[in-house]
Parts: sequence; C-alpha cells; structure tokens
Amino acid sequence: MRCPKCQHENTLEAKFCEECAATLAPTCGNCGSPVSSTAKFCSQCGHPLQPVADDTRFASPRSYTPQHLAEKILTSRAALEGERKQVTVLFADIKGSMELLADRDAEAAQTLLFDPVLERMIEAVHRYEGTVHRVLGDGIMALFGAPLAVEDHAVRACYAGLRMQETVTRYAEEVQRSQGVQVAIRVGVNSGEIVVRTIGNDLHMDYTVVGQTVHLASRMEQMAKPGSVLTTADTLRLAEGYLAMEPLGPVPVKGLANPVQIYEVTGAGAARTRLQAAAGRGLTRFVGRGVQLDQLLRAQRLAGHGRGQVVAIIGEAGVGKSRLVHEFLYSHQTADWLVLESNSASYGRATPYLPVIELLRRYFKVNVDDSTQSIREKISDRILTLDPALHVSLPPLLDLLDALDDEHPFRSLDPIYHRQYTYQAVTRLLLSETRAQPVVAVVEDLHWNDALTLGLLNELVVATQNVRLLLVVNYRPEYRDEWRDLPNYHQLRLDPLASESLADLLQALLGSNPSLTTLKSFLVERASGNPFFVEEIVRSLVDTGVLEGVRGRYGLAKPFLSFDVPPTVRSVLAARIDALPPGEKRVLEEAAVIGHDVPFTVLHAIRGLTEDRLRSLLDNLQAAEFLYATQIFPDLQYSFKHSLTHDVTYSGVLHERRRDIHARVVDAIEQLYTDRLGEQVERLAHHAMRGEKREKAVHYLWQAGGKAVARSALSDARTWFEQALGVLDALPRSRAALEQAFEIRLELRRVLRQLGEGRTMLECLREAEALAEWLEDDRRRGQVYALRTTVHSTLDELDEALVTGTRALEIAERLGDLRLRIVATSHLEQVYYYRGEYRHVFDNLAALPAGGVHEYFGMAALPSVFGRAYSIMSLAELGRFAEAAQYAAEAIQIAEPTQHVFTIGWAYFAASMLHLVKGDWAKALSQVEHWIAMLRTANVAMHLPWAVPASAWVLAQLGEAGEALNRVREGAQLLEHQAARGIVGHRGWAYGAVGRACLLLGRLDEARRLTDCSVESARRQPGSTAHALRLLGDIASHPDRFDAESAAAHYREALALAQLHGMRPLVAQCHLGLGKLYRRIGETEHARENLTTATTMYRDLEMGSWLDQGEAHMAKSGDMQPPVRSPSKSSTSGDIRSP
Repeated sequence: MRCPKCQHENTLEAKFCEECAATLAPTCGNCGSPVSSTAKFCSQCGHPLQPVADDTRFASPRSYTPQHLAEKILTSRAALEGERKQVTVLFADIKGSMELLADRDAEAAQTLLFDPVLERMIEAVHRYEGTVHRVLGDGIMALFGAPLAVEDHAVRACYAGLRMQETVTRYAEEVQRSQGVQVAIRVGVNSGEIVVRTIGNDLHMDYTVVGQTVHLASRMEQMAKPGSVLTTADTLRLAEGYLAMEPLGPVPVKGLANPVQIYEVTGAGAARTRLQAAAGRGLTRFVGRGVQLDQLLRAQRLAGHGRGQVVAIIGEAGVGKSRLVHEFLYSHQTADWLVLESNSASYGRATPYLPVIELLRRYFKVNVDDSTQSIREKISDRILTLDPALHVSLPPLLDLLDALDDEHPFRSLDPIYHRQYTYQAVTRLLLSETRAQPVVAVVEDLHWNDALTLGLLNELVVATQNVRLLLVVNYRPEYRDEWRDLPNYHQLRLDPLASESLADLLQALLGSNPSLTTLKSFLVERASGNPFFVEEIVRSLVDTGVLEGVRGRYGLAKPFLSFDVPPTVRSVLAARIDALPPGEKRVLEEAAVIGHDVPFTVLHAIRGLTEDRLRSLLDNLQAAEFLYATQIFPDLQYSFKHSLTHDVTYSGVLHERRRDIHARVVDAIEQLYTDRLGEQVERLAHHAMRGEKREKAVHYLWQAGGKAVARSALSDARTWFEQALGVLDALPRSRAALEQAFEIRLELRRVLRQLGEGRTMLECLREAEALAEWLEDDRRRGQVYALRTTVHSTLDELDEALVTGTRALEIAERLGDLRLRIVATSHLEQVYYYRGEYRHVFDNLAALPAGGVHEYFGMAALPSVFGRAYSIMSLAELGRFAEAAQYAAEAIQIAEPTQHVFTIGWAYFAASMLHLVKGDWAKALSQVEHWIAMLRTANVAMHLPWAVPASAWVLAQLGEAGEALNRVREGAQLLEHQAARGIVGHRGWAYGAVGRACLLLGRLDEARRLTDCSVESARRQPGSTAHALRLLGDIASHPDRFDAESAAAHYREALALAQLHGMRPLVAQCHLGLGKLYRRIGETEHARENLTTATTMYRDLEMGSWLDQGEAHMAKSGDMQPPVRSPSKSSTSGDIRSP
C-alpha cells in the first residue's frame, strides 16, 4: 500500500505509514467511521471527507512547475537520474482541512479555500527554486536540492516556509473577513539525503529515501502549530546564521528510538551571505591575500583622482572573494568614501534587479517596516537634495523599490523603454553622487544575477571612466563578463591559498596542540587551499566530537579515523556539478570513478565517444576548472583540481552505476596495459573490488599487498591483504578459495609482525590454523605452528611457544620438509633466547643445514639473518664475543643487499647488542644510529622501541646528555605504546636500557621507575631479569640513594641468575658492582675479592672499557675509606657477604 503523503510503499496490512506515520486506513473526521480511500463523503453520516483536487491544475508536477525550471530538469534528466542528492524536504498542509469542509460544498470549498492556499504554497516553493514533488489534496511535499542540486537548499526551504506562512496569513485574513473561516497552515522541514531514481516526462520523480530524511520532515509538519515552521538540527546546521530559530528541545518522534532536537523558524536571520553567517560566529584570521588587497587599494587611489575603475574578483566558491571585499571596505582607506554594497542570492535570477534593489535600499536607508509613503519621501528628499535635475529619475527609482503608484504611466511603458529609463536612472544617481564624494559600489556574485541587473551593470561600467567611482564585482570562473577591452577594467584572480597561508589559517583555527599535526597535514591536502572548505571541515570535526576545546585551542578528543565531506561543502560542489551540461557531467562522473588521476586512454575506452568529442568535453571541464592536464608524456592524464570535488562527484553516482564503471575500468586497463599490468596492479585491485569482479579482485589485491611489502609500505600492505580476505569471504566456499585465504593470512601475518600487532597476528594465525584443519593439510598445520611460535614468544607466552615450535619441528621431520624445519628452528631460537637458554640457541643454528641463505620461506625477515641475530645476542650474553662478531658480519653481509628494512634491522639490532654487552660504545653508537635512521626512513616502527632505548644508553655513556635525554623520553613513550598493545619481546631489556641512561644522567627517580618496568616486563625472561636486577643494584649503590643491603641483595640475585644461565659478562658486572659496594662500606677483603674476579673475567673476555673501570677500582681498594653506614641500618658489614 502506497502512502498518499510521502509515497512510501508499505505492507498491505499496515495501518500507518512506516516512513512518515501517516494514517493509511482513513476514517471520517465527523463520526470516526472507517471509510474508503476514494470516498468523498462518509457513508455513515454524509460528512465530506477530503478536498477535491483539481485534476487539471495539480494533476502532475509538470502542470505547476515553471516552464524554465521544467525545461532545465528535462534537459538534464539523463544526467540527474540515478544520483544521490543532499536535499531539504518541506511538507506543508492546511490545518483542520476536514473541518473546513463541514457544511460546505466540497468543490466550492476547494475553489474558495484550498486552491488559493495551495497556489501560495507552490509560489513560495518556486520563488526559491524548489520543486513541488507532489500536491497532497490539502498540502504539498517539496524538495530543495533535487532533482537539481543547489548549494543553499536548507536556507531556501526555510525561506519558502516563512514566505508561504506570510502570504497564506494575509489571504487568511481576507477569508476571515469574507467567509468567517479561519485558515492556517503548518510547515515541516528536514535535511538529508535521497536517491533520485527516475524522472518522468511529467516531471514526476521516483526517489529512494536514505535514513529518516522524508519521515522527519513529515513529522515536523504534523507537530507544527498552525502558522509555524518546524525544523531539525540537520537543517539548522546548514542554515545557521541565515535564520532566526527558537529551540524547542528534544522531542520524541514516532518511529525513532531517540528524541529529536527541533526548532521553530521564526524569521530570517541577520545574515544574507555565507560571509555574514561566518561573521556571526567570528571571522577567522585574514591570510594570504595581501597582494590582492594592495591591488584593490591601488584601483581605489586611481578612482579617487577621477579615473573610475572596475575591478572583477574571480575565484571559486569559498576561496575568499567576499572576505577580500570585506577587508577592503572596512579598512581605514574607505573612511571618506560612500560605500554601497549589494549581495546577490543563489535564487536571485527569479527576481529582476534584486542586487540593485538591495543597493538602493541601503543608499536611501529604507527599512523593512517603512510605509510606501515613507519610502517615497526618503527617495525624493535625497535625490532632489543631491541634484534637482534628478527628478526625472524618480519614477524608475520608486518603481524599483515598489513605491510607485499602480496607476503611474511608467508602469505601462513598453518593456524596452522601461528597461532603458531604469538603467539611466540608476546610472545618473550614482554618477551624481560621485560629484559630491568618491563612491565605491560593490555587487557580489554576478554568476547569480538576473539579466536585467547584468545589463544595468554593463551601462554603469561604460560610464565609470572619468568619475570618482570604484565598482567592485566578484564572480565564479564559469561566468564571463563583457568588459575585458575597457582600459579601466582589471581582473583580480584569487587562486587557492598557498600551503603556508593555509597552515597559518589552521594555526589560528586549531591552535598548536601536538595531537593535531597529522590532522593539519590532512586538511592542507584535502581542502586544496580553499579557506571555506577548511573552516567547514573543522566545524564538522567539532560537531562530531573529533575536536574539543575552543577556536585556537582545540585538541584531538578521539582518533581521526575517517572523513565525510561536510554537507555545507557538499552542497556547494554538487550545485556546481549539476550546473554542467549533461555530456560534461557524465564524463566528470566517469572520471571520478576512475580516480583522482584519470588516464585519457582509460576514460576513452570506457566512455564510448570519439576521441575528438571526448577531448572537447574535457576541454570544457578544464575551462570550468574541474580537471586539469597533469601529464602529457608518455600518456595523457588529467587530475581533479580539488580532492573534495572528486569525492562529491563520486559519492553522487549510484552504487549500481559505479559498479558497472569500475568493472569496465578493469577490462580497459587489462587491454591497454597488457605488458605492464604490474604497474597497474593497485588500480586494478581497487576497481576489481568495487566493480565486484571478485576473483580478479582477490588476485590483484594479493599482488598489490605483496608489492607494498616489497616497498616496506606496511600499512598499505595490511589494507590490501585485509581487503582480499574480505572479498574471499563473499565468494562461494571452495578448496581453491580456502587455500588462497590461508596463504593471504600468512602474508598478512608478516606485515602484522613488522607493525608490532601481536594479538592481531595471533588471531590471524588461528584463523589460518582453522583453514588448515578444514583442508586436512599437515604442511599448512606445521606452518601455522611455526609462526605461532614467534607470536607466542613475542607476547611472553613462552610455554605455549615451546609447544607450538616443537609440534612444527615434529611435522617437519615427519614430512621431510626442510623449509618448515628452517622456519620452526628459527622461531624456536627466539623462544630459547627469551628463556635464557643461550647455548641451546647457538646449537640450534649450528644444527641447521647450509643453503637457502637468501630465501624468506614465508617469514617476515630472512631466516638466515633472523637465526643469526639470536645467535649473536646469545653468544654475546655468554661472552663469546669473537664468534658473535663473526656472525654479526655475516648477518649484515646477507641483509644489506636485500634492501629489506626488517631483515636489515635484525642484523643491526643483534650487532648493536653485541657492542652494548661488550662495552664498545663508539661501535654501538654507529650501529644504533644507522639502524634508527633506516627505520625512520622506511617507516618501520616495530624495532624503534628497542633501537631508541639502545641509543639513549650509548649516548648517555658517551656523555651526550642532551641527546640522550631526548632519546630517553622518546624511548619511554614507545615502550608505553608497545605495552598497551600487549607486546613484550625485548621490552624488559629496552626498559633497562632507558633506565641505565637515566642513571648515567643522574635522574634517579626515573631510573628506578623504568627499571621496575623492566623487572615487571621480564618476569618470564631470566636473562633480561638478571640485567634489570643488576641495574637496581647500581641505583641502590648511587651516593644519592645509597642502600647497601638492598644493593647487595639485587647484585646477588642478578649474579645467581647470570651464573645459572652462563652469562659471563653479566657475572663480571655483578662482581664489579659488589666490589664497589664493599669498598664503599669499608669491607676491604670482600671488595678485593669481587674486584679481582671482575677484572680477571674482563681480561679473559677482552672487555676493554670495563677492564679499565675494574682496574681503577682495584687501585683505589688499596686505600680504603672508613666504613659508611647504611641510612636504614645501624650496621651493614655483618649483613653483607660475598657470594
């Protein structure tokens, strides 16, 4: 059952419309009996039921749509059908229409009461260039912004609502006097999105509602009191400043879960232009237009000396034309000038001379509530005072301001003479004024002006050459004036703001909060230098809670994950797009589907036009500044001038048509680039996915992910692989599809590892394991077990890691799979390293067969480098430095030629650890800084939480305090971020490194806090725990925190763990710490014993820098100081024993 009010199709049993809640089963308004939807009178009581619509006057939209608008819609019908539109919907009806029919002939009532009201409703809609979608017996439904887009649809709809209330109220007063009947209407307005499906020859439009757009407009009408206009917050956001609105609070609306904030539109606001609306909120900083302002001032000086000037400011919507005029007019330079302003309206073509009338109203100081007599007096007094000879201009001027007597002969003049005298009157008035004082006259937005206004301006421009008049106009690039050959005419082109100026604007709008750095860069890129777009995007981000604070002091309240073009910006751009001829619009839409960059050959292949015709259409789009040629060789390519124009054009194309174009683009690229498909793989993946060519989409997405991995573009790779898996999920379940899904998950796992996404990686592998089980594939099960091993170890799940690694090795041995054996062994080395089983690590590597050095075997880094890395670090912990150095040289030699940052990173990480353990600080610094620079260049973040702390330690050790402190802060932040993601890995060691740096820098509180984090992070890693305990001993031994008992206990614990796991360099360090401690408290024998052990071990291990320290302390031990008592103990010598 179709709703008679909003045309929504409901189920047959529905009693109320699901969309607008209108009653579907009508009842008699007098007795309440059910009646037929076609009955004119109640069968039970004879009461009239509904107005009788005039079939000829309101039969179809064509019958009541103005001819010029009907022709425009029909001409562009093919380009308008099947598009998404941002619109404002207006419902209006006569309140109590059934009661008005009581005791009256239905047809007479229709003629005397209903038709005149409907006519006034329709007139108000058409005055603001809306479309009456349907006449509903006692009311109408109208659309603003569809089928033709307009940039201020919400403002127009509200103005139309106010006008129909005004005109109907005047008519109702007449009816009240003549008929004794009270007539009132109610109006509801709401803004949102609809999809235009088809437009018939009679202009009837089928549409699909998106969300609650129409329903809410209908509910607003039903909730409105007679004589009022109600609207919603969605409309308010678009019309803010243009209208006076009274908030009525949140109100429950039938069919919606949450209350809706509603407003009553009480009148027009103070603003008539976008700049005036912005001024109400506070204008932003004026930036980047100093040169243009100087040009205006230069023209003003010439005009002031009697050399009249005309300046046309040309620029796209939102680029700042009106703001430039505003800054000029309100500068001190115009203090002694008569300033006359007029603003055009987007619907102004329907009203002849609208800008001229506004200019004259300001000149004569005519107010809205002035009587006709008052207007006549103001005009007569001023012009006769200025120049009595102007009395001949009175009739045209009075006529323009609607103050001329209806019977005056001027009103019956032939249109040609009427126009001529009007032009002369306005021109004479302004020229006469220039003899009294210099005049600057401003007429904005010529692209919206009516023909009569433009003709008058042509007359005025010719007359300005030798008078003190500066005429300033502005318009958009699609408009062309006729004054280019005049010597006193100047064009002032406003290009988009340069990036530096846009950055200044963003600084003024947002402030300097560090959290906004990425957002600012995004806005500079997306807004394409348009200040209006920037301001509206920022407003939208504030409204949606992404930004919090006040202008100039905003902060990021939540992650900035996605971006929707604000409705205000979308409306401006959509109106420009809809103004294109159908041929150009179709080309622009297909270009938008191809992408921001548009190869001519691809567009030609899918468009089906001759090359000459397509080039002609593209030339027109370039002239209108939608596209521009960005490349000529080797292939011609166009690009969208603005990213937002591309976004709005693309979003306006319906899904079905988009899908078809995307699919055709895939076919075109495959045919055009047969020998170079690898270059086009990302584009093919994009279009195949959106064209729903699913098998091809999987293929190209997978390839694109692999290509991104090779470039170390890890986030891109992740996106490609995840999209491929999403497409696979939509395919029928088959063995081939499941095998693809398995392999892609393994590729994704490599990327997630490099991104440090441990938990996500584990989930990915569990999904792969389920696929291997379904496929009953032992080799794949082994692969998953091997890969799970490294994930579990990274997450500090070392027991699980040992189980999965062992299972993987068992499967490899059973299948004789060398590849799987290498991968499983490599990951088990990591597990053994974390468990402190350093000898086992090295033995595992030594047991592997030679060969396959340069093969990845599905790992994120070369196994040959990954395995050597853990052997290097293990040998260093064992004190086998020469062997570790040999493996380090091999690892770097293997890794460097790959140019694969993750692989190279492992080689440098291990080499750095070798030098750190040994105490070769200069070598360590060289390795670490090279490692960090490489990671930052390639944007590989996973190793930074280890590299930066290592750098902090080395720099502090070498006395570079300032740089060391910077690295300490960065390293601590990186580790906190890593901890939040649940990744452990080397985190315990890294916290110890920044803790060590803090100790060397004398920041003892930070050192203790970070070392506690190290102990907590390394609970299951005895080697890292031992290092952290030794550091706690060093902190407790510091003169400013001296606690002998605590220091000795920490050294003993560290020493016990180091001895248990064969960590000879750390054993020596613990003896050095104990020796220094005993020397400080005066226990000479214990001091010498530990220092002797330390120096002997340093000598054996060839740890030169540490040997120097040990020998220095040995030398001092011969001259012992008196015992130093622990602050917390009366005596400590008896409590401390040498191990």
